[in-house]
Amino acid sequence: MQEASDIQASAVSPSGNLKAVLRQTTEDKPKRYVEIWAGDLLRVSKDVTSMHGSFCAEEALLSLSFSSSEDTLLYSAEANDPASNDAASKDIDQYERFRYTPALGEGFPGKKRPSLYLLRWPLSANNDTRVTNESITLTPLAISSEQTVMLIAQAVIVDNNRLFARGYEYMSSGRLLGVKGCYNRPAAIWEFRLPEAATNTAQELSVGRRLTPEDRSARSPHLSPDGSCLVWISNAVGGAHSSCATLHCMDIRSGEQRVLVDTIWTPRDSDGFPGLYEPVLPSKTFVSLGKGPYVVTSSYWRSRTTLLLISVDGGEVKELTPLDADLFSWTILSTDSKNRIVCARSSPSVPHEVVLGEIDNDLCVSWQLLVKPTLTLEVQKQLSKVEASIVLIPNQSPTEVVLIRTKSAPASTPCVSMPHGGPHATHPTAFSAASVAMALAGYTCSLVNYTGSLGFGETYIRKLLGQCGTLDVQDCIASVNHLIGENISERGHGKQFVSGGSHGGFLSAHLIGQYPDTFTAACIRNPVISCGEISTTDIPEWYFFEFGLPYDSQTIMTPEIYATLFAASPIAHIDKVKAKVLLHMGLVDLRVAPTNAMGYYHALKGRGKVVEMLAFPKDSHPLDGVETARICWESSRDWFDLAQE
Repeated sequence: MQEASDIQASAVSPSGNLKAVLRQTTEDKPKRYVEIWAGDLLRVSKDVTSMHGSFCAEEALLSLSFSSSEDTLLYSAEANDPASNDAASKDIDQYERFRYTPALGEGFPGKKRPSLYLLRWPLSANNDTRVTNESITLTPLAISSEQTVMLIAQAVIVDNNRLFARGYEYMSSGRLLGVKGCYNRPAAIWEFRLPEAATNTAQELSVGRRLTPEDRSARSPHLSPDGSCLVWISNAVGGAHSSCATLHCMDIRSGEQRVLVDTIWTPRDSDGFPGLYEPVLPSKTFVSLGKGPYVVTSSYWRSRTTLLLISVDGGEVKELTPLDADLFSWTILSTDSKNRIVCARSSPSVPHEVVLGEIDNDLCVSWQLLVKPTLTLEVQKQLSKVEASIVLIPNQSPTEVVLIRTKSAPASTPCVSMPHGGPHATHPTAFSAASVAMALAGYTCSLVNYTGSLGFGETYIRKLLGQCGTLDVQDCIASVNHLIGENISERGHGKQFVSGGSHGGFLSAHLIGQYPDTFTAACIRNPVISCGEISTTDIPEWYFFEFGLPYDSQTIMTPEIYATLFAASPIAHIDKVKAKVLLHMGLVDLRVAPTNAMGYYHALKGRGKVVEMLAFPKDSHPLDGVETARICWESSRDWFDLAQE
């Protein structure tokens, strides 16, 4: 019997007969196991605790792939630090345990050496027999010496003897830029040859070829169920951390490559296809219909996430879940590789549901609700009071807001503007417990998708570069003024508030500094306050590219650059702030140095402003710990309530 809380990742074999499970116990000194299940029978179990560190189950690093013969499993885990191996300590350089090794940054605590491991077991016609431990081999796969400037992840086995994988590349300075949420990193799809011998000692991967050019950041390689083609997605290297993606396809036999979905710069019309915006393809992304193989994936389409059906033969794109009255946002979970898909959907007033879709040969889909959340009568009653809409902001194209409020809310209801972080992200119409709860607490929530947001075309993403702190601020204040003009909210004391984190915190601080008479109070989480003080951030290039400055391995902060960044920072407007400010700060934030919030707090307090700050010692950039999330929401509500007095 498997303990679900122990499972880090799982995958089903090509035939569907086997399931691989990476399991780590929750003890103080956890143990790790790789398991192969045939139905309810545990066929293979390997204790790998001493072989390597924690499994790499994060989507940016995860490898979990069966060979077509189903006697081999490839997976990713953090390699042991050689300096921590007591048995080998006498054989290594005494300085080894202090030698600096760049880490993967925010969201990957302790991850520095993601590596591949090859588990092999003997084939057996009798799947009812458990394989003995003596016949199982585990081979650590090393990268050849000439390829040590990259880390290998997202690997898939092809033809039993080779693999395709994503290679993260170090900069020539030795820096490894932060990975989480960043799809512009130097990274390529590579072909490698697997070692033939099944041994328990490390073996070197034989490098085949690089499939993708240096100006594209490639990721998420997926092999079609019949093994005929490989698909992956890519974004431009450098510039915005996230942008409009390209979907590629390669014929496995011939090696011929094609672009299935190219970058969309500007949609043909206001409701036209805006391009592909997807961090990674789902683990099972293919379906096979009468007209050929297709890829199913999720993507932003303006202020929603929707499902796209993409022909592998011709690249045609069909939206499976167009905008409806319920404003549902959709996410693909998996497919059966035939014609069925499992999805999650939600809207501002409908918590996440699990839905089964069946696609016919005319590319029409029928839906069946599988799982609906169990809600108390009181919760159902409260959610029935909530309404949502998408409001376009005139003369600020493509800016729009997702508006969430109660159905009976008058214009006198206080309004909270909530710009998202990123800045290249999007507030979708998906269910957000925090926003709904704020609406039910008596506030109108305006979730602002300003210029630079995903889902509107690459033109608008590029437009923000060099204009952060001006164009995005103008879009946000225009949304405030438009809602007032439409009698959705009002001006005056206790009527306008602002809240945001990261770049949303940057915008919140800008708004209360540039428009001090508009906002009564602000709640700001891990904000970017002084852009020239990059210190411990894992994304130093963000502070250059987003403000229109070049960045490479030789870039350093000069007085001239600092002056430019200071002028574009909220700290430049500190003396004009009138709003009451509540700051939330994660003390182990690797993305935005905590000194940003600290400096802002002391600068405000030194000027006699009303300011408070809550610091969370174990939380990083998202501030998403269970207790932390509750405290952040409750303190924000209380702060806004008090500011109305």
